[in-house]
Amino acid sequence: MRIMLKSKIHRATVTETHLDYEGSLTVDSELLEAADILPYEQIHVWDVTNGTRLVTYALPGEAGSGVVCVNGAGAHLIRPGNKIIIATFTEMKNKAARRHQPLIVMVDDRNRIRVEEKSGKGKSE
Repeated sequence: MRIMLKSKIHRATVTETHLDYEGSLTVDSELLEAADILPYEQIHVWDVTNGTRLVTYALPGEAGSGVVCVNGAGAHLIRPGNKIIIATFTEMKNKAARRHQPLIVMVDDRNRIRVEEKSGKGKSE
């Protein structure tokens, strides 16, 4: 078995933070759907701006809002305006892993999907 990148939202812009929250990352539900990320699914968040990395879970935000909100303790590490990568992983057998293509969702500065750059199959076997 191998652990492979399942999907990612590439270079999303953090729109807000809420320190007094249990923890998570609220993301526009359209982005979650495009990247095949379920509510409460474990996600890795990599801050391109400052190098911080954290693991949390996804919460759906209002569709079409462009929201990317860092909640809880992560708000000490990641600030509004920072660029982040949101990634998920899946476990698969070696043969399937060698054929696997992750789903990559590219977004603009307003967290809108850049359709022409969306790539990957995104489905694991």
